[in-house]
Amino acid sequence: MAQLILFFVKIKHVLFIVLLVLLLDQGLKIYIKLNFVLGDEVNVLGDWFRLHFIENSGMAFGMKLGDRWGKLILSLFRLAAVVWGLFFIKNKLIGKGYPNGLLVCAALILAGALGNLLDSIFYGKIFTLSSYHSTQVSQFVPWGQGYGDVFYGKVVDMLYFPLFVFQWPDWFPIVGGNTFEFFRPVFNIADASIFIGVISILLLQRRFLKSDEEKKELVEAIPQSTAVQESSEALV
Repeated sequence: MAQLILFFVKIKHVLFIVLLVLLLDQGLKIYIKLNFVLGDEVNVLGDWFRLHFIENSGMAFGMKLGDRWGKLILSLFRLAAVVWGLFFIKNKLIGKGYPNGLLVCAALILAGALGNLLDSIFYGKIFTLSSYHSTQVSQFVPWGQGYGDVFYGKVVDMLYFPLFVFQWPDWFPIVGGNTFEFFRPVFNIADASIFIGVISILLLQRRFLKSDEEKKELVEAIPQSTAVQESSEALV
């Protein structure tokens, strides 16, 4: 009985983390979608933290897997990864009594993957198209009157941290004369959640896991749970 109670308590904590990340992620995405046109940018903290609206229809770093079929395969693969992640947390991590810290990390990964999956599934159906060089922001529309089909929605990104910019010296091999910006990628809260979860597991696995076999099994599972949702879409 005590084990059953503990199981439900842990499930409740995982669900709380997932719902909290989803509320923050989707709330900010919807705000950006309804108030910004593509390319709009506002400073939040000086010049080093900005909201910069872009959309990503492919994988990490804007890469695409073919055309319509590629996008569909990518979205279905993301869905399968989320379902697999749910079973992994329930049956493996909670079922076998892994530490709470590991559950928090897994919940962050799952929440991030689910956050971006929601964009892919629903946004094409419920939003009008966002575009550059326009004064008209996207609008909520009745189901089916949006810019795309189910699984063809674009992921909304907006978090931009250009901490510093410098120019490589002309004499420097290959990149000489080019401008280097850190940190160039634009991402979202879901991406950050995945990234934090994965990095925390990799850095703290000795604290979380007792045996080398457990470490090997979990590290091999991380790419499957993030799938093409990648911690690095994280950094699209």
